Amino acid sequence: MSQAFKRIFLIVMDSVGIGAMPDADQFGDKGAHTLGHIAEHRGGLNMPHMQKLGLGNIEPVKGIPPVEKPLAAYGRMQEASAGKDTMTGHWEIMGLRVEVPFRTFTETGFPAELIREFERRVGRKVIGNKAASGTEIIKELGEEHMRTGHLIVYTSADSVFQIAAHEEVVPLEELYQICEVARELTKDEPYMLGRVIARPFIGEPGAFQRTANRRDYALKPFGPTVMNYLQEAGYDVIALGKISDIYDNEGVTKAIKTKSNMDGMDQLLSTQMEDFQGISFLNLVDFDALYGHRRDPEGYGQALEAFDARLPEVMERLKESDLLIITADHGNDPTHHGTDHTREYVPLLCYSPSFEQGTNLGLRETFADVGATIADNFKVRQPEHGTSFLDDLLHLRREI
Repeated sequence: MSQAFKRIFLIVMDSVGIGAMPDADQFGDKGAHTLGHIAEHRGGLNMPHMQKLGLGNIEPVKGIPPVEKPLAAYGRMQEASAGKDTMTGHWEIMGLRVEVPFRTFTETGFPAELIREFERRVGRKVIGNKAASGTEIIKELGEEHMRTGHLIVYTSADSVFQIAAHEEVVPLEELYQICEVARELTKDEPYMLGRVIARPFIGEPGAFQRTANRRDYALKPFGPTVMNYLQEAGYDVIALGKISDIYDNEGVTKAIKTKSNMDGMDQLLSTQMEDFQGISFLNLVDFDALYGHRRDPEGYGQALEAFDARLPEVMERLKESDLLIITADHGNDPTHHGTDHTREYVPLLCYSPSFEQGTNLGLRETFADVGATIADNFKVRQPEHGTSFLDDLLHLRREI
């Protein structure tokens, strides 16, 4: 049997689902298919590198037919948790199962009793209290906020309580303290919110700009993840993009923020030049935030093709002892009704330059199979959920 992989590069293509799960109708998502519907809308997708890996072998997509000899081990995964949000998907990838879904308040905004108690504790009134784009709600309410000092509170299709404030109206330290109050109020039932986010901005009406002083206040995972087990065993866990926020820094040895999908790919390439042992874990959020929620299949398709165009750089820098895993955390079909995530299967592609050929990993019954495989590779404690497919991968390798 070949030796284990020294470094694993895990990419989560945020929201790139590959077809409705059997229970999708319970989530209002019957017929959703993020990848397939984008391809149909655009008359096909041009993703030759993902095609060579075996994306079309998971399920044929317009413009991405199956190939005879895929380079990667390929399959699809279904979500075992009771949800379809970012935190649930990521936590499951690392071995947890969320039985009670995080709450979302997309349709009605936050309950009046929560807002009243929040206002009482922070000493400021709330405006907004609805689901909205962060940039749009600042345009809409920024001037009123500057005039009154009221806080702009809004949510999204994710389980988030977001607070926008001008840095010259509400000093950053006060905004952060306000967010801590919101975190305390919403961490348990009946609200059970995944994250509170500080969204500071600057500028004048008509020219507001969000600043880099954003701060996330996430719930900690309710149990240890594979990342914790890796950290405890002395391995590196490099978190790129949203990853450190999603896990509230649990199990992270190094965190690097990113500004976009392309910046995320740049940061991943940088970690490939580092001599580490463990995982480099990247979330590519633009698919979800910029195109899925905004129901923009054209932009989403262009972003997918741009990602595909960067893959050769990543693959060229992989060593024989490296493994690349590409997957997703949920769907967000930009042709679907509303602006919410969609309950979908996600693709799974695993590639190493040491593979002689790819193989079909079939249907995985939980995203946690990825975490179980990573734990198995580094011989750390196995998560409670998930089944390792490491042996399937090691059998594909040439002896090195």
